[in-house]
Amino acid sequence: MLDITFIRENPEKVKKGMESKHQDPKIVDKFLRADEDWRAKTTAYDQLKAEQNTLSKELSAGQSENLLSKAQFLKKRLSDIENEQAELKKMRDDLLSRIPNIPFDDVSVGKDESENKVLREVGTKPDFDFTPKDYLTLGEKLGLIDVKKAAEVSGSRFGYILREAALLEFALVKLAMDTLVEKGFIPAVPPVMIKPKVYEGMGRLAADQKEERYYFEKDDVYLVGSSEHTMGPIHMNEVFEESELPRRYVAFSTCFRREAGSYGKDTKGILRVHQFDKVEMFSFAHPEHSEEEHKFLLSCQEELMQKLELPYRVVEICTGDMGWTDARQFDVETWLPGQGSYRETNSCSNTTDFQSRGMNIKYKTKDGEKKLIHMLNATGFAIGRVLIGIIENNQTKEGTVRVPKALQAYVGKEEIGK
Repeated sequence: MLDITFIRENPEKVKKGMESKHQDPKIVDKFLRADEDWRAKTTAYDQLKAEQNTLSKELSAGQSENLLSKAQFLKKRLSDIENEQAELKKMRDDLLSRIPNIPFDDVSVGKDESENKVLREVGTKPDFDFTPKDYLTLGEKLGLIDVKKAAEVSGSRFGYILREAALLEFALVKLAMDTLVEKGFIPAVPPVMIKPKVYEGMGRLAADQKEERYYFEKDDVYLVGSSEHTMGPIHMNEVFEESELPRRYVAFSTCFRREAGSYGKDTKGILRVHQFDKVEMFSFAHPEHSEEEHKFLLSCQEELMQKLELPYRVVEICTGDMGWTDARQFDVETWLPGQGSYRETNSCSNTTDFQSRGMNIKYKTKDGEKKLIHMLNATGFAIGRVLIGIIENNQTKEGTVRVPKALQAYVGKEEIGK
């Protein structure tokens, strides 16, 4: 969530930021009215409480019918105001949850993904002397992917990853772990279920995000959409020493998303599915260095892509396409020759103190002051999407798939289908 004081002091800036993210700026006015009402009610409560304390001292000196009657009135009035105050706070907090993180001032304002800015293209697109096939055609032919049986078993937007493709998955996880642990990242396998209050604190149940989540009412828990969602809370209600920053993790988990807002998009195959595996980087950083940390995480993503020798481009995301919690976002998009386009395989976000405020994660300065930390997340490998990139970019005229050199030792072969 945003800092309430910041909203009070900069309402127009917050409105502008919301509008750039296609959110209704009128929510800010509604929030400020609810906040003003809540503060007025709080002041009234404090005044009555002080009056009650004074009356208690008078009663201790000697009771009278008049004093007792006044004490009963104050007790009833305080109870009523407390209830009104709680209702106003609930309304205010609900409105606060509908205000996203505000983009940095220098982030490009744009309506949607069509206005994202390509920063650079890296690698060479394969030059085939044949018409390249899409990954699903190749995957089904080589017995690597089975979405038809998965649909019978689990429904649409699921897939079986089989044979060498399964080995490639674990090879990708091992490559990411080896690369990032060497850089000082702490390896982790986090829970894939999360309590609603914690999820709200991470800003991941706001707006239409809630529609993406799988919720188990009986157990009152959600399945996570990314290991980011449970790695952020690993230090909730804790205080770092300044010298401990940045604290970096690399986590592996299965992720779950309804894909509620993607009807008709990528309905076949494994590009957009309800269940997928992912390696995720997460960093707790000093606010003064979070932009530098953001660039570092992006460089780690690029290093991993370069190890796979996949052609990709780095894209700076405009405000209209940016995530709810993000102040700045980059994507890495991999070239998919079977589709003739770049598709997002990695995302890299600086959420500033938006999530740490909800998680109450701070650091202690040298002079002992406690301040909110900045939190960042970045995809290591979204396994299914990277498998697609490998299959399409490394296909041969004979219908086989070359295994990237960086993965051959893990997979145990140089070519799939030969």
